[in-house]
Amino acid sequence: MPKLTLDDINDLRAYEREREDFRRDVIELKRRRRVELGQILTLLFENRQTIRFQIQEMARIEKLISDTAIETELRVYNPLIPDPGHLCATLFVELTSKDALMEWLPKLVDIERSVSLRLSDGELVRAVVDEDHERQLTRDEVTASVHYVRWELSPGQVERFVGGPVTVVVDHPAYRAETELGDETLAELRRDLQHGG
Repeated sequence: MPKLTLDDINDLRAYEREREDFRRDVIELKRRRRVELGQILTLLFENRQTIRFQIQEMARIEKLISDTAIETELRVYNPLIPDPGHLCATLFVELTSKDALMEWLPKLVDIERSVSLRLSDGELVRAVVDEDHERQLTRDEVTASVHYVRWELSPGQVERFVGGPVTVVVDHPAYRAETELGDETLAELRRDLQHGG
C-alpha cells in the first residue's frame, strides 16, 4: 500500500464536506483494530486510513493550509503505514487523572519495549520502537502516554500469524497483560501483513 502524499490530503473545505462520513467509517475501522491490554493500555493497529484521518484532523485543528505544513505531518505519520510483512501500532497509556499519571508514568518506563506478538507456535515477536518517535517520547525517569511501535515479521512468521491464533503480550516488570486477537482484528492485520496497510 503506498504511503500518503499531498494529493491524498484534502484542503480544509473539501475535508469538511467528507468529514462526517469519513469520521464514522474510521471510528468503525479503529474499533476493529483496537486491542485493550489490561486496565490501562490500548494498542491501535494503524493503516493508511487511520493515518489519513490523523493527518486530516491535525490539519483541521491546527489550520494547516500550506503544502510545507502538510508535508511535515506526512513525514511524521507515514512511517506508521505498514509495508507488507510489517504491522504498525500506537500504544496508549489510558490514564485520565493527574494522580494516576504521576503514579504510573514513572513505573512504565520502557513499556514500548515490552510488547510482543505470540504466534501460534508460541514464538514471541517483540515490537520495535520507532526511532524518530523514540527520541521525542522516551525519557529515563518517566514515559509518555503515547508510543509508536512496529513489528517486522519474516515470511514464516507471517504464515504463522495468518494461521492464528495470535496473542498480544505485555511483559513489563510493572505491568503484565495478554489479549488474544479477535477474528475482526486478525482479518484486518492479515491484510496489512499480506498487502501493506
